Amino acid sequence: MLFSIVPPKILGVIPARFASTRFPGKPLAAIAGKPMIQHVWERAGRSALIARLLVATDDPRIAAAARSFGAEVALTREDHTTGTDRVAEAAASTDAQVIVNIQGDEPLIDPAAIDLAVTTLLDDPTCGMATLKKRISAPGEIADPNVVKVVTARDGRALYFSRSAIPFNRGREAAYWKHIGLYVYRRDLLLSYSSLPHGPLEHDEKLEQLRALENGIPIRVAETSYETIGVDTPQDLQAVLSLFQDSSYPVANHG
Repeated sequence: MLFSIVPPKILGVIPARFASTRFPGKPLAAIAGKPMIQHVWERAGRSALIARLLVATDDPRIAAAARSFGAEVALTREDHTTGTDRVAEAAASTDAQVIVNIQGDEPLIDPAAIDLAVTTLLDDPTCGMATLKKRISAPGEIADPNVVKVVTARDGRALYFSRSAIPFNRGREAAYWKHIGLYVYRRDLLLSYSSLPHGPLEHDEKLEQLRALENGIPIRVAETSYETIGVDTPQDLQAVLSLFQDSSYPVANHG
């Protein structure tokens, strides 16, 4: 691997806010006796490449909970409109050269997926941003606007992200890929991301990653078998709770 000669300083940041239209207070929702944010912290902490891990929040309740289980907390401003902005503020006060944005509502995050996204970025010095994709196996996800799809070039760079089913199927057996919302940034790009012009595609799709593509910034995308289960609603939480109670599911024995 190219990065193995001089390992950069890699920071993981878990943005977490209490306010949520669909599920207020979800970072503190209890899962197997622990707040959700603790599960994210513990699993992200198993990454082999992250040297430092922070919880970035503007809420004292989340900060107190995070400190209670030993997490390092970065208190951020209240006026951030995106998790990326919150991650950037937390990263700005560190000397990290590579920053991983780890969603605070992913209690089943796979440490290996984090490491894959990091190595994908580090092995391509021309890219400032990397993420993951997984082949869609459930037919219902293809038309679901809540499942973001991605198409990539042969070299693995993202061509487009959409809530629609892409590519259009004209009769052949098309492959559809789900975008996994785990992002890795080089420092300079992350700290300047909020100042990039917002384009019509980002506005129409409501997908922040399109800002990079609309501004000519390449995004490297790696394939993974990791299945994300984000918690956006109380119903999503029930699905995660069921997995924790299922002794045949690998997460059942994760502390």
